[in-house]
Amino acid sequence: MSLSFCTRLTAAWLLSAGVAFSQAKLVEKVTRQGNELLIPYEKYVLPNGLTLIVHEDHSDPIVHVDVTYHVGSAREEIGKSGFAHFFEHMMFQGSDHVADDEHFKIVTESGGTLNGTTNRDRTNYFETLPSNQLERAMWLEADRMGFLLDAVTQKKFEIQRATVKNERGQNYDNRPYGLSSEYVAKTLYPYGHPYSWLTIGYIEDLNRVNVNDLKNFFLRWYGPNNAVLTVGGDVTPKQVLTLAEKYFGSIPRGPEVTKTQVPSPMLDKDRYVSYEDNVRFPMLQIVYPTVPNFDADEAPLDALAEILGGGKSSLFYKNLVKTQQAVQANAGHPATELSGQMTLTILPYPGKKLDSTEALVRQTLAEFEKRGVTDDDIAQFRATREAQLIDGLSSVSGKVSQLAQYQTFLGNPNYLPQELKRYTSVTKADVMRVYDKYIRGKHAVILTVYPKGKPEIVSKPDNYTVSTADYKAPDYGYSALKYVKASDSFDRSKKPGPGPNPALKVPPFWTDRLANGVKVIGTRNSEVPTVTMLMTIKGGHLLAAKDPSKAGIAQLTANLMNEATQHYTNEQLNAKLEKLGSSVYIGASTEEINISVESMVKNLDSTLALVEEKLLHPKFAQEDFDRLKKQQLELIGNQSTQPVVIANKAYNKLLYGNGNIRSIPTSGTTKTVESITLDDVKAFYNAYVSPSVANLVVVGDLEQKDVMPKLAFLTKWQAKPVNLPKEAAAKKIDKTRIYLIDKDQAAQSEIRIGYLTNMPYDATGDYYRAGLANYMLGGAFNSRINMNLREDKGYTYGAQSRFSSTHTPGPFTAQAGVKAATTDSSVVEFIKEITNYGKSGITDQELAFVKSSLGQSDALRYETPLQKAYFLNRIIDYNLPRNFVEQQSDILKKITKAEVDAIAKKQLPVDKMIITVVGNKKQIEPGLKRLGYEVIELDKEGEPMSASAASSGQSTQPPASAGGSSGNPKK
Repeated sequence: MSLSFCTRLTAAWLLSAGVAFSQAKLVEKVTRQGNELLIPYEKYVLPNGLTLIVHEDHSDPIVHVDVTYHVGSAREEIGKSGFAHFFEHMMFQGSDHVADDEHFKIVTESGGTLNGTTNRDRTNYFETLPSNQLERAMWLEADRMGFLLDAVTQKKFEIQRATVKNERGQNYDNRPYGLSSEYVAKTLYPYGHPYSWLTIGYIEDLNRVNVNDLKNFFLRWYGPNNAVLTVGGDVTPKQVLTLAEKYFGSIPRGPEVTKTQVPSPMLDKDRYVSYEDNVRFPMLQIVYPTVPNFDADEAPLDALAEILGGGKSSLFYKNLVKTQQAVQANAGHPATELSGQMTLTILPYPGKKLDSTEALVRQTLAEFEKRGVTDDDIAQFRATREAQLIDGLSSVSGKVSQLAQYQTFLGNPNYLPQELKRYTSVTKADVMRVYDKYIRGKHAVILTVYPKGKPEIVSKPDNYTVSTADYKAPDYGYSALKYVKASDSFDRSKKPGPGPNPALKVPPFWTDRLANGVKVIGTRNSEVPTVTMLMTIKGGHLLAAKDPSKAGIAQLTANLMNEATQHYTNEQLNAKLEKLGSSVYIGASTEEINISVESMVKNLDSTLALVEEKLLHPKFAQEDFDRLKKQQLELIGNQSTQPVVIANKAYNKLLYGNGNIRSIPTSGTTKTVESITLDDVKAFYNAYVSPSVANLVVVGDLEQKDVMPKLAFLTKWQAKPVNLPKEAAAKKIDKTRIYLIDKDQAAQSEIRIGYLTNMPYDATGDYYRAGLANYMLGGAFNSRINMNLREDKGYTYGAQSRFSSTHTPGPFTAQAGVKAATTDSSVVEFIKEITNYGKSGITDQELAFVKSSLGQSDALRYETPLQKAYFLNRIIDYNLPRNFVEQQSDILKKITKAEVDAIAKKQLPVDKMIITVVGNKKQIEPGLKRLGYEVIELDKEGEPMSASAASSGQSTQPPASAGGSSGNPKK
């Protein structure tokens, strides 16, 4: 895309032209000229300091509302970490005019989605809704900006504190390598530096703070003058401005906020640090301090990271992965407001001492110093970054997020043209200059994460201790803060109604078929100059049912199709794709081999030539096979360290039984993969990768007449008959049992509860209706299961249930990761909710919510090219009628409480379900045994342990409440 002049209309010009606005000041209006890469908008500032940005885009009947506050964990203090993120949770707990837990309910009922995120430097809250719900979103966001604190109760505080602890347990403490960033942060940055702790905070700090601390944090940082309100989509600036002034205009200005100033971290030596984790692969991470985001050196440092470790044409891949020294090796350069980090991450194969890995990394850096930067390096980097920037414009949420970020950190929403320029103008000299300035001869933090019981493999002994000397706590001005509410001339307690329903835009599509059997479906999408293609070749892992001793062969075959071809090395292929700004990836799933393609329209022909290479001319080289087979075996071994994977594997094995290929992971087992030869892979490819079972979806800025000639290369693909195997009969469950898998010292337990249904996927029959019935049980955020376990009890970061079938019947599954101490209580609450829903059914109010929420959510489903592609893929895969969306809408409108109740009663056989629990056996087993179920212990592969592991309990129903090891958190 070309860069050219953009128009800015000042407030003075508009007034002189007779355009009048009320109290808000128009700062600028930016419009697009031709095909330049920018996001049109109007920017206003309200008298209370709130910045309003409006992006008008009528391509889809949706609106995205974002409020970004310039406060993140970098505004916290020693001993009070995690406040910004904690407050993100509290902002969803109701305000003066929005009842407890109503924020999620109102948005979801309106057909929308919502969330909030916190990082080091900012917190944002956002909703995407049908555009007729704009006023409701503005009312909600204004109410929590101006009327929050009286609704913050001690009870809510305690529940959300428990939820944040669960989040830390799930995403950090219970996840392999989850604490690596915490160790780096406290080692790289001086004591008290705003980046020396993580956004999630420390558990001891969360335990220490009280509700008044939290209220002061809100008063200090959450004023309108420290916020940007950005609205984009099917709206007009006048419409948004009127609502912004109505709902936000009277909120009092908060304390002034200035930019944080801190010195860059300086290292006087390499700082070695290490910790033990329950992992298979050790990790070596080398981190150099660099520059903040938007610094002039950021772009060349990003380019350096790509050259060193950004993909299969990188030096790390060549020297560490391809030589089978590491299963993974990459480099990245995350930069935030105050600092950046050049991060080199290596996962060596087990058995190595990491001083040899560090030596290899340093040898690779020395090689780069001699090699320098090539023209290809720069061409690949520029094209890839341009494609990424354009891809970010494919959704209104992406455009709004960009505008909000640029305004928050730069004060200039129109930074995208400069962003493109600074990345596409990086030179070879720039990259070498920043390498010399920040990497060559400089000191770094060198972190080793070592497997349990193997401290001897660390690269070097720890040599750094955090010093608290010279630390002085900042004075953020928390004293004498006052809570002053807005005074209005209207009734804020009145929830705004929706505007007129927007017209639903289901993508129009065309279909075609190649002579060799490939079925093609497509649609024109002219919002961005890109093409998305999805090819699915039916069979995948299911084909291993013909020879289960070779399970994992589909994944190995797909991975080899990503490697060298008969005409190009893997490195040459990836260099060509990166120069085009394109991607082609081949992967295997349970039922398919998938090929995904992303390309600029202008580069589609060149990209498809590389698709032809990968699809029709794979080399299947022995050296590639040996390396990928080794990686697959190591990754299978690594699965035993991950509680989520252990739970899913065991649950599937229990659902399907050992005679069903679905009971074996797509990756296979150690035994099956060890038996696979290169000749097996070639035979699998020749027999099953066939156009006779292939579907192709095309979404892009092209018409059918332009697309089909470009697919002529596929006619060279010779068809062969492929008979998909019939699946083994489902395993019958005679009664509900608990299956326990020990995960020593696990901070959380993973729970899966369910059974295998008799319903294959359908778009308008029993399966669709079962999904409607499940929505209130465990499908929506404010479903019974999630509200109970997360919002009421604080046991989990999130709990859900779902029906998931394909061409063959799939399971009903309820699941969550929960605090270890609440494992038995969580099982009780799951069973209680499923039982009650099956017995009593849905309420009239819940049914109305389901109809309102799902009835309006279609407006959000077809916006991006990828969303359109998945929609079309479902149509062609299941041979759905063109009007199936209208049929679903009609079913939803007409479905009755009696129908939903009958579905729940029939499809929730709570006395014949599998309960799988992965957790710390010593802690959780006593409580589970007291529930009255038979408890059977399994190993990490899902196989039964000794018979003595089963408990003596035989009841199929638990008592009314759990006894033993757990109880409710403090209230």
